[in-house]
Amino acid sequence: MDTQNYDGANTAGMDVIERLQSAITMVEEARSVPLSASCVVHRGELLEVLDYAKVALPQDLATAQEIMVSRELILEEARVTADSLIAHAREEVARMVEQTEIVSAARTEASRILAEVQEQARVEREEIETYIDSRLATLEVILNKTLDVVQRGREKLAGVDDKNILAELAD
Repeated sequence: MDTQNYDGANTAGMDVIERLQSAITMVEEARSVPLSASCVVHRGELLEVLDYAKVALPQDLATAQEIMVSRELILEEARVTADSLIAHAREEVARMVEQTEIVSAARTEASRILAEVQEQARVEREEIETYIDSRLATLEVILNKTLDVVQRGREKLAGVDDKNILAELAD
């Protein structure tokens, strides 16, 4: 595998998922130790990639939390807007009631406005929930990949210790 310089200039746009994928690729493509499940990985490069992921992951979690908070604020804003539009529609209806010839039209218009506001609020709520779900899914993938890398690393370390014990017994 070609080694890359993992400094900020070359990878400024690389996000956590790409860094974790890079670490996984480094382990997958590393030279195998003969007669062993172990491999040789450049420690410095792998640690640098994992350190970046470790630093950036809390930022992604904070961003996800901010999205959750902003979702509530957006929903509240939509509710306020809907209430305002409904209040406005009621005022319009009250004015129209004074004019008996257009009472029917006023009721129809008020119902249309109410339905429109409810539909708009529903659409906005679905868009927000879809966006939040996609961010949380991305975060889930990051966490799962990180867990897999850590677990494989621990398993490899456990395998190395067993071989050392067998070598000592042979001596």
